[in-house]
Amino acid sequence: MGLLGILVGLALLVGFSYRGWTVLLLAPLAALVAAALSGQPLLAHWTQVFMPAAAGFLAQFFPLFLMGAIFGKLMEDSGSVRAIAAFMTGWLGPRRALLAVVLAGAAVTYGGVSLFVAFFVLAPMAHAMFRAADLPPRLMPAAIALGTSTFTMSALPGSPAIQNAIPMPFFGTTAFAAPGLGAIAAAIMLGFGLWWLSVIEGRARRAGEGYRAAGAARDASTDPLLRERGNMAGHFDPAELTPREAARTATSAASSASAGSPSSPSAPGIVAAALPLGVVVLVNLVASLVVLPRLDTSYLAQARFGATSLTAVAGVWAVLIALFAANVVLVVLHRARLPDLKRSIDAGANAAVLPVLSVASLVGFGAVVASLPAFADVQAWVLGLEGGPLVSLAVSTNLLAALTGSASGGLTIALEALGPSYLQLAQATGMDPALLHRVAVIGAGTLDSLPHNGAVVSLLAVCGCTHRESYRDIVMVGIVGALLALVAVIALGGMFGSF
Repeated sequence: MGLLGILVGLALLVGFSYRGWTVLLLAPLAALVAAALSGQPLLAHWTQVFMPAAAGFLAQFFPLFLMGAIFGKLMEDSGSVRAIAAFMTGWLGPRRALLAVVLAGAAVTYGGVSLFVAFFVLAPMAHAMFRAADLPPRLMPAAIALGTSTFTMSALPGSPAIQNAIPMPFFGTTAFAAPGLGAIAAAIMLGFGLWWLSVIEGRARRAGEGYRAAGAARDASTDPLLRERGNMAGHFDPAELTPREAARTATSAASSASAGSPSSPSAPGIVAAALPLGVVVLVNLVASLVVLPRLDTSYLAQARFGATSLTAVAGVWAVLIALFAANVVLVVLHRARLPDLKRSIDAGANAAVLPVLSVASLVGFGAVVASLPAFADVQAWVLGLEGGPLVSLAVSTNLLAALTGSASGGLTIALEALGPSYLQLAQATGMDPALLHRVAVIGAGTLDSLPHNGAVVSLLAVCGCTHRESYRDIVMVGIVGALLALVAVIALGGMFGSF
């Protein structure tokens, strides 16, 4: 009954979250069902296992969600995201519309802009570019997904994405874990994705398929289903967006960019718009490799600071410092373009709450499952998979990300339940934990893009496309390319270790 309880609890979590129920309620309910079918005390599991694990995640990661969401909102309200996207589209021109959309999405998300902010800015701009290039809008979701949800999220070294931050406390790593392998994985994802986009573009042109008006885009700021599904796909609450206003501005910017003129007299220049993104990457790198290692942090061993070490917190600290510095630079540069700074900051702060609580609830669910007696059998099976800890870690993160429809959710459940075991295996075999970090993040960013994924649902909605029209291409650029990169990283890591 114990194993059945785990499976039933997971099925409830997956099934009802797909129907739009909030994970804030589903996660503890599913955990209690699993505990009940295992003959375990229910209240003790809720208050003594579930809640401490969820609270521990909040203690570690809420500052990152907070700074990241504020940064994304300030980038949106200052017009910086639109300016960067307009520059990319104007520079490359309508003939390279697909490449322009991919690179624009990559630029803003690698710099720390939330996935949903990028969606709502890029989608209307992509429509303008596709209209000028006479390309069918059904190709648009795959181009946006490739630029925003693949290599910049899980592979590029230093990515401030929450998925890249989650393994850091478990493995004592930084956002730049296994940089060589990450760069190779990013090149595979980008190269394969661009190849596939060129294939489907060629097919569409040969078939005489041109631009047509897309379906009506749904407003995630008022659509409760999109909000419940969408908050798990990134560190931003869609309800804090103003998509209609952003869509009008972005469409105007894209039209001007395709004509080779500035998007708006009040729009920031490309240098000022992109500088905060550069600050995120540069400060993260300097803090990780230079500043923090030179500090005297012996005080962390004291009980009042959690009796920890710099290794356990350096990765989170570096990303936090980088996002804070970028927010300061953004406000200084664009104060005149932020007429209601308090409102923008409040909206960004509010946007962090629902996503972090949702992911924390999944952490609590994972903690309850890991505490059940039957989980020992699951753990033995997973850790005993042929191919060693890298293959085992890839399978577990893939499976849980697929079931939950969330890279961050699947990753937190897997590491909460199995992270210490993987770290022990790595230490026993002399494996660099940075390799575990990179495999875990890439693994979580593969099968998460199934049809019920919140990012997929929201992306199709804001593009005005359907699963039938566009999902196959999302699978190719978001799943197949990522799986190829994952296989390459595991093979190279097994032969040469972390680099």
